[in-house]
Amino acid sequence: MKLIMFGTREDEKKAALSWAEKNNVEITFNPSPLTLENVHLLEEYDGLSTSQTAPFEDDIYEKIAAQGIKQVAQRSAGFDMFNLEKATAHNLIISNVPSYSPNAIAEYAVTAAMNIIRNTEKIQNKVKQHDFTWNKSIISKEIRSMTVAIIGTGRIGTIAAQIFNGFGAKVIGYDLAPNEKAEAFLTYTDSLEEAIGNADLISIHMPLTKENTYMFDKSLFAKMKDGVFIVNTARGKIVNTKDLLDALNSGKVAAAALDTYENEAPYFPKDFSDKSVEDDVLLELIQREDVLISQHIAFYTETAVMNLVEGGLDSAKQVIETGSCDNRVN
Repeated sequence: MKLIMFGTREDEKKAALSWAEKNNVEITFNPSPLTLENVHLLEEYDGLSTSQTAPFEDDIYEKIAAQGIKQVAQRSAGFDMFNLEKATAHNLIISNVPSYSPNAIAEYAVTAAMNIIRNTEKIQNKVKQHDFTWNKSIISKEIRSMTVAIIGTGRIGTIAAQIFNGFGAKVIGYDLAPNEKAEAFLTYTDSLEEAIGNADLISIHMPLTKENTYMFDKSLFAKMKDGVFIVNTARGKIVNTKDLLDALNSGKVAAAALDTYENEAPYFPKDFSDKSVEDDVLLELIQREDVLISQHIAFYTETAVMNLVEGGLDSAKQVIETGSCDNRVN
């Protein structure tokens, strides 16, 4: 069996080679994403794994199928970059890795929350300017005095709730499908509006769907407490960024920690240190003291990388051998 891994990073190779040896599979690494320009490479392989960040072009599904490939194994939990209807129409099985290390993302969410609550960036900026004074601009709250709303209580949201609960916060949550395990760490509200309206800190942990795209917009921000904190380690398009900036400017939102951004695909995870960033909204997010933005990196731990690589390759192999896989999403 021969597989090709598109979008391969150096940090993935050790886990992939170990998996290949255990499973007696030949693996080729390609650092580029799968595109119409390189889809012809598939003719030499039985299956593929990829790590797409930008959406697939709609014409690519037919090209993949024409090479005799039956699946596309994404190395992430998110799969909103794929047109599932197009994939299904060409008999392609799309798979994800639904649970690779929920702890990694939950821990990062809490870390980011701590940073914006405790004003660490403002404090460091003052120290760099040799301003060692204490003043109102850097005084902070304690998590144990706050109500934290977890929006989306799956694996990641539940672990985030557990950690916030450990700090002594009052943790509430909302999910269309309540999770019994989460109830050990939070109290469910009857509606999203009730959750966000009572929260001092809101941590978002939902997958992106058509229904929740730009759910966090000006109308929802208006229902929040003044001075609320927002953490988003889920998907960028759940939050309308321009509406968030308006809420920050008005003081409705005190600060935001964003590990994802609605128009991140051209930039994350790429090196623009010697290039020009043309996205004015992204530049504003980077420059603001009340925004902590990172490059969709909450997942990025050694454990998570290993699990993502193995999960993607397992799914590719399973489809080739059985015609389907456990983590199929279409």
